[in-house]
Amino acid sequence: MNWSDDGIVLGGRRFGEGGLILDVLTAGRGRRSGLVYGGASRKRRGQYDAGNTLALSWSGRLDDQLGRFDVAEARRERASRLLDDAAALSAVASITALLRAGLNEGDAAGSNLFEATSLLLDELGNPDIWPALYVRWELGLLSALGFGLDLEECAISGANDGLTHVSPRTGRAVRGSEAEDYIDRLLAIPDFLLRSDAAVMPGDIAAGLKLTGHFIENRLFASVHRGMPPERARLVLRLLTKT
Repeated sequence: MNWSDDGIVLGGRRFGEGGLILDVLTAGRGRRSGLVYGGASRKRRGQYDAGNTLALSWSGRLDDQLGRFDVAEARRERASRLLDDAAALSAVASITALLRAGLNEGDAAGSNLFEATSLLLDELGNPDIWPALYVRWELGLLSALGFGLDLEECAISGANDGLTHVSPRTGRAVRGSEAEDYIDRLLAIPDFLLRSDAAVMPGDIAAGLKLTGHFIENRLFASVHRGMPPERARLVLRLLTKT
């Protein structure tokens, strides 16, 4: 069996003397793994850094068994451009760790994340833009994997404007003015997650990360009995320290 696709490198581990088992998010086949002969060599290993996009060909006996990757070329070598930006490198680590932990091998939902993940990775050189994109990406991750939040209308009144908070239990949005008795138990939702034209205000990134982090940990990873990847916590610390 054979197929070809573009894949974002999520990570890899050594196999034998010079081999590398490469983990990627493909455009059409979700998360996939394959053996790259000689991939751990000093000469070649740079192109397999997490966050790079490669043109790949996979071959194997059965689709659900570990096959072999042949790498045609590197479409995007992003990691080398971010070496002097610790926050951006932390973002790459968090993105790839969340995808590795949240997606099973061959999970078709991963293909729905390929374009958004590529866009986010391409913007990591722009520190004024990517933190907000990252929060939106986490919101999209939840939706793609079946844990999306309901941000269309107030759970109490049905109104679709003035939304300010989300219930940590149901994932439904509410107006803070209509939930005054228990507002301290709700999660704030920054306006930029509700309107694409909204400015990102001070404190919005922190609020957005708290919101998405709650549901990634307590819905997505709780459903598979896993904890939040430590790479995500390190990114949050960097971003909050930076801001």
